[in-house]
Amino acid sequence: MADCVEVVITGPDAEWAADLARVLVEERWAACAHILPEIRSVYRWQGQIEDAPEARLALHTRADLVADIATRVTELHSYDVPCVMALPLVGGLPDYLEWIATETRTD
Repeated sequence: MADCVEVVITGPDAEWAADLARVLVEERWAACAHILPEIRSVYRWQGQIEDAPEARLALHTRADLVADIATRVTELHSYDVPCVMALPLVGGLPDYLEWIATETRTD
């Protein structure tokens, strides 16, 4: 069974996140995506503390696709340095994990 991960991506709003999710699932980079429509991000950017609403996208995918997902997201994202990070899944329903592997690209 393939190693699975959750890839977290943040962006400007829920509609943007839904559009990106559709592209990444359609292109088989992820089996599915969950969208949290509004989070609040506080971070340092270019020497300033920023405090802004964002949306959070969580992709279920294979670990071996993360680098390519990061490249694809960078192509599509409006941020200079988008948040794209993978969190390992240490367990789960075997049938669900197998479904993730089956529904993601093999090329």
